[in-house]
Amino acid sequence: MAVQAGLRRHFLLRATYHPELMVDAEQLLEVRLAIQRELMAPAARLLATAATHLHTVFLRTAVKVAAPAAQLLLLCPLAQLLPPKSLFCRVPQVEETVQEALQQTALVEQAMEIQRVATGPKVPAALFCGNSTAHCGEGCQSGPCTGPPIVSAPGPSPAPMAPMPGSFVVVGQSGVPAMHAGLMPNNRVIFLDKVENYTQIKLADGQYAYSAEYDPATNMVVGLQYKTNAFCSGGAFLPDGTWLSLGGNAPLTFIDPTVGDGFQAIRYLTRSPTNAALNGQSWSEPGNQLSTARWYASAQTMPDGSIFVASGSLNGLDPTVPANNNPTYEILNNQGISSGVSIPLQILERNQPYYMYPFIHQLSNGDVFIFVSKSSELFSVATNTTTQTFPDLPGDYRTYPNTGGSILLPLSSATQWAPDIVICGGGAYQDITSPTDPSCGRIQPLSTNAAWEMDSMPEGRGMVEGTLLPDGTVIFMNGCNEGAQGFGLAQDPTYEALIYNYTAPLGQRWQKGASTNIARLYHSVALLMPNGTIMVAGSNPVQQPVLIPVPNQVPSEDYVTEFRVEIYTPPYLQGESANRIPTSIILSSTTLQVDTSFKVTFTAPPNAQNVKITLYHGGFVTHSLHMNHRMAFLDNTGWVPGKTSQSLTVQMPPNNNIVPPGPYQVFVVVDGVPGVGQFISCS
Repeated sequence: MAVQAGLRRHFLLRATYHPELMVDAEQLLEVRLAIQRELMAPAARLLATAATHLHTVFLRTAVKVAAPAAQLLLLCPLAQLLPPKSLFCRVPQVEETVQEALQQTALVEQAMEIQRVATGPKVPAALFCGNSTAHCGEGCQSGPCTGPPIVSAPGPSPAPMAPMPGSFVVVGQSGVPAMHAGLMPNNRVIFLDKVENYTQIKLADGQYAYSAEYDPATNMVVGLQYKTNAFCSGGAFLPDGTWLSLGGNAPLTFIDPTVGDGFQAIRYLTRSPTNAALNGQSWSEPGNQLSTARWYASAQTMPDGSIFVASGSLNGLDPTVPANNNPTYEILNNQGISSGVSIPLQILERNQPYYMYPFIHQLSNGDVFIFVSKSSELFSVATNTTTQTFPDLPGDYRTYPNTGGSILLPLSSATQWAPDIVICGGGAYQDITSPTDPSCGRIQPLSTNAAWEMDSMPEGRGMVEGTLLPDGTVIFMNGCNEGAQGFGLAQDPTYEALIYNYTAPLGQRWQKGASTNIARLYHSVALLMPNGTIMVAGSNPVQQPVLIPVPNQVPSEDYVTEFRVEIYTPPYLQGESANRIPTSIILSSTTLQVDTSFKVTFTAPPNAQNVKITLYHGGFVTHSLHMNHRMAFLDNTGWVPGKTSQSLTVQMPPNNNIVPPGPYQVFVVVDGVPGVGQFISCS
């Protein structure tokens, strides 16, 4: 019975292509066991391989070539699973021998039908293997593990409720599903979505809007037009504050003939803190293109203002077939124009099919930290070389389609601007049944003998995203306790915010925050607002918008398209702290350069004792990634404890490795309470 239970679990873990068959996994197991008992071992292995993949075409063919006619009756129950229902029972005789069947296995696998998967590239975990014990296992290309993982990932750890947990409140409607989001220099939020057959806004040409500009001052929203499908794009800010959306997917002309192919698209959107005439203007697409097609690409602004763009699918097809994948990078100049060359990136090549939407962080030594699947390295873009590799992060997969959250923790001169990165959550495979990972790994990648320090959240979470707060704490929110990224592939939403204090001792860093009653699953976003709150929006875990849950659907439609916009108020704005916000903040300049100083004056609350000045960049938010998200505490002088009228001299970081050029906010944080952020341009 233990063996049967183990095999059944194996089938469940590997059933990623056809989750609708999982209800009959036990029936499939019975077939396999019968064949193991009564047929030759080679035939059993072939059928077992087919059953593991649960791919209709492969399974039918494998049964046809491997099962002797005398045993076909064993397979008649299985025929009810796959159309045509009587396929197996109608085969009167199988002429191929078992040996011939085995010789055809490779051909059968190559002939498996490739289908465009509208929900996103499906990634069967069983086909990914690496070169460490963290990656091996039954069904992997490298075979069963020879030993346990070098380091085990911890399970969930209890966390106390925060004395001030914060609060959620609904404030408005997003207008379009919030697949991507960014806070612009005009203090408004841009939402960006794919082509849909319904949104809340129609444009002047009668088509639905797939992008919108949300004004948090009024909670009003206006539609924006684009020319190419931005489905699952990447993005970054240029040094002049222009927001880029990079890549996307094919046109859906049967829905909207005005929107073209987005695979190589580069979209530009400009807003200004001083020029209100730009508000409400649509996306600009002058025709510049990426050098190659990219769906699910990540982007990182470099110290010189260029953009490092990595990964993506060439066509949206099966990522287990390398010909469909784009494990390369390219460089856009500081005007957002591609060099026209895509360069292979080995860490992406090695980790296919878990190679999309990698985590990327610019580090203070000029290298970038790249993390994908469970693997990470330091990469020099200037020399196109890997400068250091790190041990695999224990636990489950951490990037698409089992994305967790990755945060570059606050930088400070007190640690010589040394980077410290934490990655939390993830999952085992791409299906609604996937368990999620509660563990977190934290690493200082420029330290000697850098290694992962393991910690854990109170619960497993997939699609969890971390957002830095101006006081240095991190809020993790959104996601699910079971499932993965993809349409209809998540259940058991995780409603509570988690508060992470990175300066606390290991084992004491987590507290539970407030809970919402809105599920935020696939295609949700969270981002810091100038007043120190977090805007939470999105959740569109269905192929096209669904407004009322439809039970018993495959893929699931239990959770609908969510247009409600919430504000999460963190603990530092609750209770008496809400009356101790620094005010009247004035900067001597809003155009700042590295290695220079500026002045800031403000009014502090009575009897205040300490101050921090925070430089903050929110980045491009999508799919639990906060691309380019970073924050630095700035050295300052002139603070007088207890005084209300304050004037400080603030020192910018020494170079653009620490703060790449682009738009930032400056926050004055007094006794842990931030004032309203002031937009500046770092050049």
